[in-house]
Amino acid sequence: MYASYTIVQVWGLGIPRSVRACKGACTEGSAITAGKIKLKINQTSVDDQKKKKRSLLQSTFKSLDDFICDFLDLPLRPHIDPKIIFSGNLAPVDELPPTACEVVEGSLPSCLDGAYLLNGPNPQFKPRGPYHLFDGDGMIHMIKINGGKAMFCSRYVKTYKYMLERDMGYPIIPSPFSSFNGVMASIARVGLIVARVAAGEFNPLINGYGTANTSVAVIGGKLYALGENDLPYEIKVTSDGDIKTLGRRDFHSAATEEFLSMTAHPKIDPETGEAFAFRYHISPPRLRFFRIDSHGKKQPDVPIFSMKRTTLFHDFFVTKNYAIFNDVQMSISPSEMLKGKPPMTIDLAKTPRIGVIKKYAKDESEMWWVDVPGFNISHAVNAWEEDGGDTLVVVAANLSLVEQTLERLDLAEVKMEEIRISVKMKEVLLRRQLSKRVLDMPAIHPAYVGKKNRYAYATQVAPPMINVGLVKVDLSLSSNDCHDCVVASRMYGPSCTGNEPFFVPREPNNPDADEDDGFVVVYVHDKNTQETKFLVMDAKSPALETVAAVKLPGRVPTCFHGLFVSENDLNKQYDSFFHSK
Repeated sequence: MYASYTIVQVWGLGIPRSVRACKGACTEGSAITAGKIKLKINQTSVDDQKKKKRSLLQSTFKSLDDFICDFLDLPLRPHIDPKIIFSGNLAPVDELPPTACEVVEGSLPSCLDGAYLLNGPNPQFKPRGPYHLFDGDGMIHMIKINGGKAMFCSRYVKTYKYMLERDMGYPIIPSPFSSFNGVMASIARVGLIVARVAAGEFNPLINGYGTANTSVAVIGGKLYALGENDLPYEIKVTSDGDIKTLGRRDFHSAATEEFLSMTAHPKIDPETGEAFAFRYHISPPRLRFFRIDSHGKKQPDVPIFSMKRTTLFHDFFVTKNYAIFNDVQMSISPSEMLKGKPPMTIDLAKTPRIGVIKKYAKDESEMWWVDVPGFNISHAVNAWEEDGGDTLVVVAANLSLVEQTLERLDLAEVKMEEIRISVKMKEVLLRRQLSKRVLDMPAIHPAYVGKKNRYAYATQVAPPMINVGLVKVDLSLSSNDCHDCVVASRMYGPSCTGNEPFFVPREPNNPDADEDDGFVVVYVHDKNTQETKFLVMDAKSPALETVAAVKLPGRVPTCFHGLFVSENDLNKQYDSFFHSK
């Protein structure tokens, strides 16, 4: 009856009527109308049958998924066991709408008028089987500041994956980090993926499958959430302090181009506004370098054919004239999945190397490589040119024990290093460790990307992979006589864990301001009090003293990377958004 009621409404016949009323007593016009109704009912019946068939397939697929988790998966190792992963501050949280915050210490500087957004993994469903730290759906935790007052919200990035699984009520898209857990489970999951795609349950080639859970960036004047296994998703900060997802973007790339993903660490030129980026692939060319102009238009790829294997590139460097890549010992080999293992592998027999290519190169003909044993970067700090361009200086957080990276990241011992390379001789001139401390998630003054800078800020990490404090590193102290270039530090406390820091200059438009004249901001959670605070610290002070602290209305889990966007830049986005409407 509900179908009949809907059909009558669609055909403009007024109030619902039973088709039976026309039987044996219809005029010609009534007969035609009744015929139309009959055809529509038949079509509805066909549609209902398709829905039932689709529902049956979905139930079957879910039952198979449950069977794999219950009977085929090997016992979960610690790095893919959700019970272990979620035992600390990595446990997921619910979305939180814009909520007023209390400034509990000091006052918020006016240069912080704007929004600070931190992105990280936050699964919307409790995992049924294996789960890796990198698997969760992207969630952005944002504090919006205006006139010394703050609003806070936590919102999912509404990716295709997120929306698809939200509507289905359970996760279906597999993870390269955790889904391949034993030979039988891996083969079964590969078959299930193929079946789901063939049945039209999801289409990763058209819609992507990424989580957008890694970083936030402004590209071409617009704000994006990024994850390296998919294209970025454009997001918008609303005037009332909320976050809206606008959609997946390909930056107007050519229709003939296979542009399905890009790095989550694009480098934004502070002078031109261009974004330099890359993506990797399992077939040649295994690395593609490209740029997106200041208007948000992607330029043609520069294919890198000198990559003979697919490397798990995560970050890279740019200078005034060059882009610099680290060919690390972490590789991707899809055949590993059929062995019951994740496609990511560590090749200890491989010698890491650094590749240098001109930023505006049309091809790789002038690209060159230099071996750098043991150099496997976690994250880039910065790079620049010296000696009139004859010397490249590269500073990075290096994975000292790379063999631990995939299963015991907490034991990888990330150390900050400086490497100097001769452009003329194409060789490493020197290499120094800048501190014996385990340091990662580095940040610098954003205006110094690709230029010589003096200061870097980084999290100090302690087992089991807890960000216990913040340090300031003076890169100018690097020498054979200096074994620790840390000039300021601050520990959060025995029950506290922090997130990635971000540097905000006090006077961003003053070219004469000191490089460290500004504030370091970070989210810190105290497990004893169950409170998360937004800390604002004086970057110039030896103890990184607190300038302001904001008590947040919700917990911020341990995340990945963030970005501060000034009020002026937010206003430009409002204008652009409403102009496009």
